[in-house]
Amino acid sequence: MIPKEKQILMLERMTRIRQFEKALIESQKSGEIVGALHTYIGEEAVATGACVALNDDDYIAGNHRSHGHPIAKGGDINKAMAEIFGKKDGYCKGKGGSMHLADFSIGILGESGIVASSVPVATGAALASKLKGKNFISLVFFGDGASNQGACHESMNLAALWKLPVIFVCENNQFAVTTSYRDSVSVDHISDRASAYGMPGVLVDGQDALAMYEATSEAVKRARKGEGPTLIEGLTYRYEDHSLGLASVRRDSSYRTDEEIEEWIKRDPIEILKDNMISQKLITQKDFDDLEKKEIISVEKALNFARNSPFPEPEDLFDDLFTDPIKFA
Repeated sequence: MIPKEKQILMLERMTRIRQFEKALIESQKSGEIVGALHTYIGEEAVATGACVALNDDDYIAGNHRSHGHPIAKGGDINKAMAEIFGKKDGYCKGKGGSMHLADFSIGILGESGIVASSVPVATGAALASKLKGKNFISLVFFGDGASNQGACHESMNLAALWKLPVIFVCENNQFAVTTSYRDSVSVDHISDRASAYGMPGVLVDGQDALAMYEATSEAVKRARKGEGPTLIEGLTYRYEDHSLGLASVRRDSSYRTDEEIEEWIKRDPIEILKDNMISQKLITQKDFDDLEKKEIISVEKALNFARNSPFPEPEDLFDDLFTDPIKFA
């Protein structure tokens, strides 16, 4: 059985992600946040189950739907919120924004808006672990759309060939923007592709954090023993559009029905874990209510932190670059 403290940690982090994303939706609607936001609501169990199975010094890399990943790894939501607001106290000093949250101190290599680009980054981190004789592993999150990119397949091939300690986690939320994976993937499941590279492919209920934890734990054991990579496919669903405001901009919400969305909402990942823990007498409903209130307060504090943080100064523009293109022009 998964230890109680691990399950509570998963429930806390999933609830934190949910409240964080809800706050961002309201902030975007009010005009406080400018630009696209790719929310993680509905998918919380995938990142949380996977990240709780890792050590603090293991690495993760994510994609454009990037808020859930660092929070699931234990990231600072004050810094995350400030970064999304474009403020100086953010993870990347306000210069990265929603799709670029990084914190090497807790193993967050960062995310990228370029589809599949984080897959070779995580594979490179695993190569570094092997070449330096270290014991850390890396795990990368990518979507069903990214699974069709060449960078993804090249990374899997090299990782399997060199038996690198990397875990590939495909968050199959059913759609690449508005294209169903069934119309773009030639096999029944993305995890079926693992056999072509000689690695295990595991299909997991991505709404079940415990199932994701168990699958990732097995992949971690393989990686640490030098047995190479694993491809995990978490079947999940995003409740919101690909990005906030997509339907109004594209005028295209016909790619899925309200009935389909409602069916997936009935299998809400937070409710599934909460109900399972209550049935096992690990927590009570009041325990969960208290936990949820605590996370709501922490997100409100993060919002205030972001609002009170200053914007970067114009002279900060070229800080943290290899060179100043104006100075050396």
